[in-house]
Amino acid sequence: MDFADPVSAATSRRMRATGSRDTRPELALRRELHRRGRRFRVDAPLPAPLQRRRADVLFPRRRVAVFVDGCFWHGCPEHGRKPSTNSVYWAEKLARNRTRDRRNGDVLAAAGWLVLRYWEHVDVEAASEEVVEAVLGRRAERAAR
Repeated sequence: MDFADPVSAATSRRMRATGSRDTRPELALRRELHRRGRRFRVDAPLPAPLQRRRADVLFPRRRVAVFVDGCFWHGCPEHGRKPSTNSVYWAEKLARNRTRDRRNGDVLAAAGWLVLRYWEHVDVEAASEEVVEAVLGRRAERAAR
């Protein structure tokens, strides 16, 4: 593919400054999970052969992986926006991100992992309650075996 530079210099600086971990939504979810007594790994590696090789929050013993997806980068249907500059490049890039997310979720699920995905605008209390229930449910599921 031969695309023009997908972003302006100012946008490029802003995108480079945006980290891939410790975003405000991730920190809020992690604080709430910690407040609820849950301990977890942060930005933890996942088993190969995944394309996205890290989970935002991971409960490895319970095999629960939590992802907090940014509305722009993962194409939120409610808040995601389509850039007007180099729109073909960005449409393809964001579609690839969504495809990768689905594929990685399928690979993890096939390997026995529970995958929980939340948008960055998630209700943190509701999400943390769901995560805690999933982790505890997995604990009960393992005990029943």
